[in-house]
Amino acid sequence: MTTMVARRDERTQAPVPPTKGGAKDRWVRRAPLLPALIFALVVTQVPFLYTLYLSTLSWNALRPGDKPFVGLDNYITVFNDSRLRSALFNTVLLTAGAVLFSIILGLLLALLLDRKFIGRSVVRTMLITPFLIMPVAAALLWKHAIFNPAYGLINGIFGGQTDWISSYPKAAVIATLVWQWTPFMMLILLAGLQSQSNEVIEAARVDGANAWQIFRRMTLPHLRQYLELGALLGSIYLVNTFDAIFTITQGGPGTATTNLPYEIYLTTFRKFEYGEASAAGVVVVILTIIVATFALRVISSLFRMEDNR
Repeated sequence: MTTMVARRDERTQAPVPPTKGGAKDRWVRRAPLLPALIFALVVTQVPFLYTLYLSTLSWNALRPGDKPFVGLDNYITVFNDSRLRSALFNTVLLTAGAVLFSIILGLLLALLLDRKFIGRSVVRTMLITPFLIMPVAAALLWKHAIFNPAYGLINGIFGGQTDWISSYPKAAVIATLVWQWTPFMMLILLAGLQSQSNEVIEAARVDGANAWQIFRRMTLPHLRQYLELGALLGSIYLVNTFDAIFTITQGGPGTATTNLPYEIYLTTFRKFEYGEASAAGVVVVILTIIVATFALRVISSLFRMEDNR
């Protein structure tokens, strides 16, 4: 009887309040991170807030003393301007094309590297190399060594004097981006393949499943979140592509490859419309934040999946 009463008293006992030093201890642990947090806020948020302010002004650098407040007029101009709508379409097309082909090639290379063969480490290092090259250097390499009509590799192999950049500008930019971003997709998908259970695969083979059935019914569903992660991260980076377009095509011919970042550059340094360029920049940032939000959700779901194993 005494034991039962004691246990009932323990259950009804009020929880012990946290000690006064708990919050102080947490702040002490977080204090070393405050300088980095303050630096990040100053470097990223202050310029963005200033860009928001500039986007409400009608500011042309050729009229430095005239900066009237126009509210949301610059944003209306951004959505009504035919050049900016064309740039938005080109941005979606170039980003989607580069991400799609990068994922397909990255998946094929990841399946290759997931197998054991002599020299696998050397092949893996060579396949990663394009991702380590600076974007401007990669663009110059493709512009002169691959696409040049006089001495380029393509015309050297197949013959002819085709000017690939002028004839197929979008394809030229997408090919350069795919070459550089395929290793990134390959690494993500290779990590997903290596996290797959070998016991389950062997059990499927014992039950009579062939390689295509295993890939379609087991490997692809397992890689779904890794594919989503690669597509979202690739979209975040490639939507801001400027180096390849500036180096290879200069946005041409006409506006065939002019995307939003390059159009913002032209609006700022050719038209000198700082307010309109700021509004376009804010739109790009908002679109990037939307994509990044989905990417963070995919990453968090991957972490939860790993924790549940």
